[in-house]
Amino acid sequence: MHQKPNVWRIGNVTVTRIVDIEILGGHPDVIFHGLDPEQVRKINWLQPHYADAFGMLKSSIHAFVVESEGKRIIVDTCVGNDKTRHLPIFNNRQGTFLSQLTEAGFPIETIDTVLCTHLHVDHVGWNTRLLNEQWVPTFPNARYLFGRIELEYWHHKYLSGETANTESVKILDVTNVMADSVLPVIKADLHTLVETDHHLTSEVSLMATPGHTPGHVSVSIHSNEMEAIITGDIFHHPIEMEYPDLDCNFDVDPEAARKTRREFLTTQSGRKVLILGTHFPLPTAGWIVQNGNSWLMVS
Repeated sequence: MHQKPNVWRIGNVTVTRIVDIEILGGHPDVIFHGLDPEQVRKINWLQPHYADAFGMLKSSIHAFVVESEGKRIIVDTCVGNDKTRHLPIFNNRQGTFLSQLTEAGFPIETIDTVLCTHLHVDHVGWNTRLLNEQWVPTFPNARYLFGRIELEYWHHKYLSGETANTESVKILDVTNVMADSVLPVIKADLHTLVETDHHLTSEVSLMATPGHTPGHVSVSIHSNEMEAIITGDIFHHPIEMEYPDLDCNFDVDPEAARKTRREFLTTQSGRKVLILGTHFPLPTAGWIVQNGNSWLMVS
């Protein structure tokens, strides 16, 4: 049975969450270097939604479908099916993401725009699907928006070959990700290169949030005096509001990522701006508030 999609309204804009993978008990040091379960357990507000009683983290890999001014925009396309990946839960998946999209009212032919906040393995997977043993764009009538800075960086990595033998580099799997989830879109001439301040509609635009990757963006929504932000990977988990200086194993530039995260928390806390976490399990959305010398999210 598919999980029922979650829907938010921001003025005239509708945002629908479609889940690809839920992770209900991940050890914290898989994502955050040196973070132990006891540190997680100390943060009471994380339970029960974002962590369990043993200090294991709960997270989600999902897409947001944004409907604005007659356009259907899918933000981040998760992991995908049939793809060779280092991480076992990503490898050769046979998930139900596309049927969930259809059941939610979004058949693949009706998507107008695909927007990748960045080009990591868990954000581009459903860019393509396997058809007659070929990788083809999943959304045939869509334009795929790739950040110019982001694509240049990862294409260079792909061409040069990624040789670092670390677990995080293996998980990112740049060579396979580019070959099966990015380059087929470019070959089909369905992509458009955009800058980090690009406007998708008058209500939906990009905001530069670099650090996790060089061209990383978040998605800003303004409609009828209401606001929301889809985070991308500024945050991998709400625990980064309590510990904003955590060292994420997958940040390209950890110092820049910490700076971006602190600036975001400072500028968005105490405001009526709905934060939609790209990897936050339910309730997924909430508001950032100051909590002493740190922050937390309330729903």
